[in-house]
Amino acid sequence: MPEETVDFKNELDETQRALREVTLMMEQSQGELSKLSQRNTAITSHLQQVVKQGGAVEEIKMAYDSALDAQQRLLVMRGQLEKLQNDKSHLEKYKAALEKLTSAGSDPGAGATGVSSKESMGGIEMIVNAQEAERQRLSRQMHDGPAQALSNFILQTEIAMRLLDVDPQQAKEELANLKTSAMGTFQKVRGFIFELRPMMLDDLGLVPTLRKYADAFKEQTGMDVGVTVSGNERRLEPYLEVMIFRAVQELLGNAARHSQATMVKIHLDLGVDLLRVTVDDNGRGFDPESLSESSNLGLKLIRERAEMLGGKFEIDSAVGSGAKISFSVQAKI
Repeated sequence: MPEETVDFKNELDETQRALREVTLMMEQSQGELSKLSQRNTAITSHLQQVVKQGGAVEEIKMAYDSALDAQQRLLVMRGQLEKLQNDKSHLEKYKAALEKLTSAGSDPGAGATGVSSKESMGGIEMIVNAQEAERQRLSRQMHDGPAQALSNFILQTEIAMRLLDVDPQQAKEELANLKTSAMGTFQKVRGFIFELRPMMLDDLGLVPTLRKYADAFKEQTGMDVGVTVSGNERRLEPYLEVMIFRAVQELLGNAARHSQATMVKIHLDLGVDLLRVTVDDNGRGFDPESLSESSNLGLKLIRERAEMLGGKFEIDSAVGSGAKISFSVQAKI
């Protein structure tokens, strides 16, 4: 059996194991979600009854706090279950792709010709596109349904309305707090949507999206992030734009979390046949030899994807002298 087929088989076994674990966790989470939904219904009903009967302000606040806590727990559990469902969907699609590649690699009839590079790249493209399609769906879902996540604001409004007749000044303060909370939550939702799947990646392409992401990252972290582009600025194949954007996203995140960098330079070279990306930071650096022993799966994944797409992955770093990470992919497969 060819070594490549053995690698696919091992990856398939690991994916099947992960799929079983995720399925079990989903079953447990669904049971917990059912209990939390019942509790939330009971507490919300109690709050509505207290408000309807014109209870004291303190009683309404206590009922509101209980309802808010129940809703938050419910939202967290729903988010966890949704994430598990997404993970399961990704794993199932990845498993199907691996089964196809494993079958092609072990087919005796393919022995003379083997699995062509184009077929292998088609499998890789299918995996990447399957993962990103799910992210895109979730991003649209966040656009269409943020009201559910912000439903607790309705309860805050109820309290403020009750306070208008009892203590107008306190009601004014409650409304001001409500406005501040709403604005902050709105910004967080927008940021989450952009992290999950920036819509402009589909609409405008890689270069504008990278520049926008760099500006947002600079605002969030205070790091000096710059983007330069050389070569023929153009739209690329969707799976290439996705792969490059996710790689830069990972490298920027590493620079912020681990390297203590204050400045990061991103250079994108859009050659005719080869696309090359370089991310250079002035952080504390690291020993490249330790990468194989590291738990940083992000760098390993970038390396694997770059090599699968006909390119290379390079690290130029040393402890105390920053890090320069470059990778390249073929512009046309």
